[in-house]
Amino acid sequence: MKCLFCSGEMEKAMVPYAIDRKGYHLFIEKIPAYVCSQCGEKYFQEKEAEAIQNMIRELEKKLQDVFVVA
Repeated sequence: MKCLFCSGEMEKAMVPYAIDRKGYHLFIEKIPAYVCSQCGEKYFQEKEAEAIQNMIRELEKKLQDVFVVA
């Protein structure tokens, strides 16, 4: 597999993932991804991307319950 940015070779690895979103920070220590050996760009397969999106959706639902002010 070739990197879309630099055409370097992609290698399978476990990588960290972090996102700052709507007042919170989500950090996943290890998640499978393809990483470019040349530029370091990360690509997640559909399964992992869906898992990340599901975590974000669930976290946002729970945070709505926490931040309800009467």
